[in-house]
Amino acid sequence: MSPALKEELKQNRPFTSLQEEAQLNILRTGNVVNDALERVLKPHGITGTQYNVLRILRGAEPAGLCRNEVRDRLLNRMPDATRLLDRMEDAGLVKRSREGEDRREVRARITPEGRKLVDGLDSVAANEHQRQLGHLSGDKLELLISLLTQVRNPV
Repeated sequence: MSPALKEELKQNRPFTSLQEEAQLNILRTGNVVNDALERVLKPHGITGTQYNVLRILRGAEPAGLCRNEVRDRLLNRMPDATRLLDRMEDAGLVKRSREGEDRREVRARITPEGRKLVDGLDSVAANEHQRQLGHLSGDKLELLISLLTQVRNPV
């Protein structure tokens, strides 16, 4: 058991397997990284999930995306993307419109206000990424990315 995780979790008993220890390390690290990003976004009146939606919609300009496409691209799975988009539309960050022959299809697009916000947060996010991961070399970051990709896509 790694002493750092053992200390953080205040755990006295060993893990049942290396796989369990690795999974808990992944979960703990993900939460630490996510919490730090949430803290830097909070003063800007936006959550990490909303920031993610704005980044997704900025990348889909000008066509926009339907709700399910946004939901499927989110980093954190969210069962109610409609409610999330409702709140973001109420805040003036996204707009939605029915298009095409299928009137059930509603496309979401980033508004100029949403674009201005996400563009302004690029440097905030980059600074946070650097703060959290800047101490790792390029080789270590590439290894980390490769290992995490293998965890998500075992074969």
